[in-house]
Amino acid sequence: MKDNNAATKILSFKDAEVFRKHGWQAADLHVHSLFSPDVISVRSLHPTRLYQMAKENGMDYVTFTDHDTMAAYDVLGHEMEGLIRGVEIKIRDMKTVGHTIHINVYDLDNDQFKKLRETAASEDLHSVLHFLNKERLPFVYNHPLWFEPGERPNLAIIPNLIKLFPVIEYNMHRVRRKNEIIMELAGRYGKGLIASTDTHSGRIGQAYTLSRGRNFREYYNNICRGKSYIVVRDLTKQDLMQEMNIWLDLISSQDMMQKSMKITTGISHLDRFIAILASNSLRDFPRIYRAALTATKKIANSGLPAALYIRRESSRLYEMEQVLGIHAH
Repeated sequence: MKDNNAATKILSFKDAEVFRKHGWQAADLHVHSLFSPDVISVRSLHPTRLYQMAKENGMDYVTFTDHDTMAAYDVLGHEMEGLIRGVEIKIRDMKTVGHTIHINVYDLDNDQFKKLRETAASEDLHSVLHFLNKERLPFVYNHPLWFEPGERPNLAIIPNLIKLFPVIEYNMHRVRRKNEIIMELAGRYGKGLIASTDTHSGRIGQAYTLSRGRNFREYYNNICRGKSYIVVRDLTKQDLMQEMNIWLDLISSQDMMQKSMKITTGISHLDRFIAILASNSLRDFPRIYRAALTATKKIANSGLPAALYIRRESSRLYEMEQVLGIHAH
């Protein structure tokens, strides 16, 4: 029987350590490596290095859920302890959903991924879910209250979508109130809940899920049954400023493996500067580059981009609460 009181499922990092000493297993189930197109191509974000970081941070299971690709597993050994093959797949079903949704899928092989990608290209969510259920693959509805830039979401459909998924996500990069809404919806519909970082900058394990199992499938099935806990961090202005500085340090790193790319942090005011700093042409003028980098860091550390991001994230909360039937606290 599921425990539908999702609010009781949060543990502090200190209490989580007690559970882990008693055999509970930890995993950050939403992590991006340099194989995602919106991740900076530096060696510190290579899957091998991220795997090491995850293990150093106490993660029992490690997965890389890059956007629509499983290239990370082509460079990783098959016998790495606790490594679970994963992917974040995007489905743009404008007919029955009305906006794009993202799904994390785990423990799939190359043939299953190929078929999944072909099915997702049909832009039919129900076909994708039919395939996942037929193949008995573990999957999660990612950040239900985040939407692709420029899309107007169909908020009214979200409860019906949640009913179709065994597990939904508490995402560290969303404001607290959005995650509170997700928790309430998880409780309302008896769904499993994971907490994840969705990190694009190597901050793996700063939010995670605790569950038990002799293998990953048992671990996941216990999450589905509500026999799990989440250990979370909430998005703050200070946290965002730290994240921005990490991005800027990575962009300016001599360790970059690819110099020209399109990076999207989700913070539009910062993205414009990063696009300039990531370009090949500016690096040919070291003084100008250093000046641009210094100016960008000052802007980031002013707190203004972070404040604007949080304001944008919070701008539709009242509408979400009304449409979803959630009472404000």
